Amino acid sequence: MARVRRPEDLSIDELRRLLIEKRRADRQARLEHFRKTGRVVSLSADTLPPPLESPQSVEMGLPLPEEEPAPPRPRPRRALDGFLLLIEIAAVAGLLFILFNGVSVVKALNQEVALALVQPTPTATPLVMAVVLPSGHTPPTDPGGARPNEAEIPEHLRPMVQSLAALPLPTPGPEQAIRIQIPAIHVDAPVVQGDGWEQLKKGVGQHIGTANPGEVGNVVLSAHNDIFGEIFRYLDQLQPGDEVILYTNQRAYRYIVTRTRVVEPTEVSVMTPSSTPIVTLISCYPYLVDNQRIVVTAQLQP
Repeated sequence: MARVRRPEDLSIDELRRLLIEKRRADRQARLEHFRKTGRVVSLSADTLPPPLESPQSVEMGLPLPEEEPAPPRPRPRRALDGFLLLIEIAAVAGLLFILFNGVSVVKALNQEVALALVQPTPTATPLVMAVVLPSGHTPPTDPGGARPNEAEIPEHLRPMVQSLAALPLPTPGPEQAIRIQIPAIHVDAPVVQGDGWEQLKKGVGQHIGTANPGEVGNVVLSAHNDIFGEIFRYLDQLQPGDEVILYTNQRAYRYIVTRTRVVEPTEVSVMTPSSTPIVTLISCYPYLVDNQRIVVTAQLQP
């Protein structure tokens, strides 16, 4: 005889199944009652849900059939989740854009700083062939005193000479001459860029565009002989072998005199660039007459 199991001996699942079966039996009894009284229509057997096991099967200790899993519940708030996903994607895209833009800005700033740190390299102004040799002026004994001698310039070329006088001076560089010494005639004077009237008041002027000391080419220097310090007063006394020393901010260069000659003011060929490193010294001549030029050439020494 099968042992009758007490309620406290049953598990929770078994108690729940007994409760479901009891409710099903009660419902079935009500349907039978309604069917007998003609209040409901009979259903075919295949449409009825399968009955659960009877209480006797529980009492007999038979295994209970597993309950069918409940259908998955629909995910709530699906539209809200999609909206939040779009916001996250947009935030990531915005962060990537900010990072990329920041890298571009930093790169542009670095380029601007690098350009600001680059110093322009001084370049000489190309040599413009002069119409007359520099340092020309009227003698200080002239009734009008010393002044630029425009009479020695052909009249049709005077506008061009005036335009050349307005050329800007090059940017000072460490290779440019800053001082000249000629021991034989006791010359020790500063060198300035440009050989116009105003520049020659300050010292010896270097013609714009000519070579710098030590370079292959012609360093053209000029000064007055009877005004503004008479720097080149005794230029005609130089002899071959005399020294001409040119100084830059970096070093000194030694030249040796090779030739002295007197030429007309229009003999501008003496300023032509040379294939060897030379210096050409120019001044008015003769003293207090100033209708010619004295030209001294010196060769660079090792």
